Amino acid sequence: MHMWRGSMLNASIIIRTFNEQKYLPELLKAIAAQSPSVSREVILVDSGSTDKTISIAESFGAKILKISKNEFTFGRSLNRGCATAEGDYLVFISGHCIPCGANWLSDLIAPFNDPKVAVNCGRQVGGSVTKFSEHQIFSKYFPDFETSPEPDFFCNNANAAIRKPLWNENHFDEELTGLEDMDWAKRMLARGFKVHYTPKAVVKHIHEETWNKVKLRYEREAIALQKIMPEIHIDFKDFVRYFFSAVLMDCSKALQQKIFLKKMSEIVLFRFCQYFGSYRGNHEHRKLSKQAKEKYFYPI
Repeated sequence: MHMWRGSMLNASIIIRTFNEQKYLPELLKAIAAQSPSVSREVILVDSGSTDKTISIAESFGAKILKISKNEFTFGRSLNRGCATAEGDYLVFISGHCIPCGANWLSDLIAPFNDPKVAVNCGRQVGGSVTKFSEHQIFSKYFPDFETSPEPDFFCNNANAAIRKPLWNENHFDEELTGLEDMDWAKRMLARGFKVHYTPKAVVKHIHEETWNKVKLRYEREAIALQKIMPEIHIDFKDFVRYFFSAVLMDCSKALQQKIFLKKMSEIVLFRFCQYFGSYRGNHEHRKLSKQAKEKYFYPI
């Protein structure tokens, strides 16, 4: 899916996949339907899909890269895609995200008119199968308005873009169990660049996870966060306080929406997995074994 057109802005869209056949066709159709103001190529970095992911991507003309289960880390798979990319801008989107509207790509690239912007992060919203509490998380971290200009390195590679020349100088950390995006953004802030947020560049982010996978997601991200921000500590009292506060907040919103009875058990389970996973991960200080790495890097 190459559309290079002379001096036009050009982007490489990098998608990490593992068995993403359910939403990948809709994602690739949405990419193909983007405004022609930004030329683009699509690069799929696949970590061992056993479903129709590869054949679907090939039917859309995507460039396919494969990374083995033993080699896979979140940062390494992105680095492989970035090294192959021909675009001036590297765009990252999850294999279970769907761009909303034909201007998603151009809106995501537009802030790079400011030469100090190193990273631009777009908005994420949930879908019909998204857990109630995750809808609240999306609303908190990805609001429908531009956030304050105070320096902050929060970003998320499920819907983000960076400058290729800056990646050439600063690759993603291949050892982190997650949050490689925030680690990279933190390094850019330290160099005097900006991390931008564009609420107009919206994707629908669809998580369909078992409760154990939800816990593992927050656990591996907490392991990464303690390396990025070692000053952050979560003790058992914090876990209890955060859990009950979040449950009460979500239940209040569910009551307002008149779906409390329908969502109550889901709210409790999600917030428990979120905060117990975060507590566990924050207390994981030993060097990860091969088995532990497989659990965190390659959760099946």
